[in-house]
Amino acid sequence: MECKFTTANFEEEVLNSDKPVLVDFYADWCGPCKMMAPIVENLAEKYDGKCKIGKCNTDEENGLAARYRIMSIPTMIIFSGGKIVETIVGAVPQKELEDKIEKALA
Repeated sequence: MECKFTTANFEEEVLNSDKPVLVDFYADWCGPCKMMAPIVENLAEKYDGKCKIGKCNTDEENGLAARYRIMSIPTMIIFSGGKIVETIVGAVPQKELEDKIEKALA
């Protein structure tokens, strides 16, 4: 199941996670973000228990968007051990995200 990341839970859910975390920075009005939504949902199901996968609405969480210098959406950041290990900007195929997640799990 997808997580919803907010300022209130970001440190605990993302930075202090014992598993890699993929955060999809998005906005409801963004066309490419809407294209990525079912892919992110599929990945959340596929990697359930191995990797946390969720979304962060940049309109609601503009402090987090600024903190991670989100200039374009969608931007997906993979965190591992509280550090950024990968940044993916724009709509990409599911396989590309899977490859990046697998790399973070290795």
